[in-house]
Amino acid sequence: MSFSILWHGHSNMQIFAGGVSVLIDPFFEGNPFAPDWKSIPRPDVVLVTHDHGDHLGQAVEIARETGAALGAVVELAEHCISAGVPASQVTGWNLGGTVELHGVRVTMVQAFHTCAHGTPVGFVLELPGGGVVYHAGDTALFGDMTFIGNLFSPDVALLPIGGFYTMDGRQAAHACSLLGVPQVIPMHYGTFPVIAPNADAFVSALEKEAPECRALCLKPGEKADFEAKNA
Repeated sequence: MSFSILWHGHSNMQIFAGGVSVLIDPFFEGNPFAPDWKSIPRPDVVLVTHDHGDHLGQAVEIARETGAALGAVVELAEHCISAGVPASQVTGWNLGGTVELHGVRVTMVQAFHTCAHGTPVGFVLELPGGGVVYHAGDTALFGDMTFIGNLFSPDVALLPIGGFYTMDGRQAAHACSLLGVPQVIPMHYGTFPVIAPNADAFVSALEKEAPECRALCLKPGEKADFEAKNA
């Protein structure tokens, strides 16, 4: 089975599989690379890794207006309910837990960062048809990425590479080695002046740290298609 990933710039990713659309970290307003969110394919699920504005973004508005299921760590989920998302649409859970939303199994994994509500997280998505995607959220490099690779064998990882707020290109390349992932889409770069303007340093480091891993450097608005090795 196949699946697709569309990059809306920054960490804003939309995944399509088995007729289901999952939108992660829907930062549109203030994102110079993103379109008007009302113009994108309608999401069935919205996931948020943490509450910084460039990740929470327009999650509340999108969930309210589309009826999409919204998933986040417990405290952030409660915040979204208080901001006006109907409780019936919201699932709040915690690290290590797995929920199923519209046929997508979503496991919440750790991320090393900061936030105001709950704790920062990443997500492992087991898609209809067998594909597995790891969205790392905003994170520093951590050795337990090895466990994520061993347990879930992702088909593709979505990793921040910009530095300053997250791991940089060299660290992200090493993360690919720990994960043992065959393909990676870099994210969280080029958006703000203090982070890496492009993926060049990451691609160069990847050739040394994880030469078996293929980097797919998408342009904003570009979609990549994948065949699930785990199908």
